[in-house]
Amino acid sequence: MEATQLKHSDRSDRLTSFDPDDFAVPRGGDDEENWRFTPMDRAAPFVEASQDMAPAHVTVENADNVTIEEVGREDPRLGTVGRPDDRAAALAWAAFRTSHVVTLGEHADAVLRIDAPTGMSAVHTFVDVPSRASGVVVLEHTGAGNLTETVEARVGDDADVTIVSVQEQEPSGAMHSAQRLSLGRNAKLRHIVVTIGGNFVRVTTQQTFEGEGAESNLLGAYITEAGRHHEHRVFVDHKPAHCKSRTTYKGALAGKDAHSVWVGDVLIRADAAQTDTYELNRNLVLTDGALANSVPNLEILTGDIVGAGHASATGRFDEEQLFYLEARGIPASVARRLVVRGFFAELVDQIDVAPVREKLMGAIERELDLGEDA
Repeated sequence: MEATQLKHSDRSDRLTSFDPDDFAVPRGGDDEENWRFTPMDRAAPFVEASQDMAPAHVTVENADNVTIEEVGREDPRLGTVGRPDDRAAALAWAAFRTSHVVTLGEHADAVLRIDAPTGMSAVHTFVDVPSRASGVVVLEHTGAGNLTETVEARVGDDADVTIVSVQEQEPSGAMHSAQRLSLGRNAKLRHIVVTIGGNFVRVTTQQTFEGEGAESNLLGAYITEAGRHHEHRVFVDHKPAHCKSRTTYKGALAGKDAHSVWVGDVLIRADAAQTDTYELNRNLVLTDGALANSVPNLEILTGDIVGAGHASATGRFDEEQLFYLEARGIPASVARRLVVRGFFAELVDQIDVAPVREKLMGAIERELDLGEDA
């Protein structure tokens, strides 16, 4: 497939290609926007790797009103949702041998566990949500090795789906996931990313509106511990009119050299009249020595919008809240937990997949224990 580079002065100008050789090997630094916060020594396996990788171990743990097929690379459905926009995503596309195609019916439910053994492995998943279908698809990532991943999701007209990606690898595990999502007319998508494990995790999400009247709610939560790097990049592309998007990511960091990165890009194109969009990132630093980078970007090419905005904040505990609680006889350790739980409460309430919500709450409790010991 040939490379495509659109000639505009907005976010769509970025090179896209299925061929890794169309991308230079990134070296990081301020002159490479897509990699400037990324530790390139840890990213090296994902941007310099050979295409000869072992397949990850995929186990179907639940499939209700769902058809799951294992297909070869020649399947015509593959490669139809977006295109890789960096070398790591292109290498992930080139590396997989077979794909699991998950096709939803009405009120469908599917859980796939993706385990990366020691070494380097690749995986591809295609989520097909036909017109008026609905359900929940959960991808659980585990393992001690390196995993390079592509997820494609096509949400048809009037469909309603929740897609969840949980990263809970071992401390030695690393992962790069390129997730590309498209929404048809009046479609509804809830995309949830929960990162609570892994030494190096980089998740890039491209979500494109293809039909009018669609809505997306992109949620993310991450718990970043000492020495770990968790990076989440989100691009929402408003092409047609009358679409609505919300992006909300929250993270907590504790420990020396804990590092999180969140970059949110929203593009409202000239034809995207009556767009309604908002993106929010909040980071709570629990101990000294942790760093959070947060960069929201908003490009608007039409004046006919309902609303567009973004917000970003990184800070320590709200000392006034702690003082207020302690002044009323609540022990400091309990007050600390109440503040952190309150920080995540609104986001957790929106995660209506009980096992995922429980995993996140368990990770929050572990992080609080680490913060108290630091």
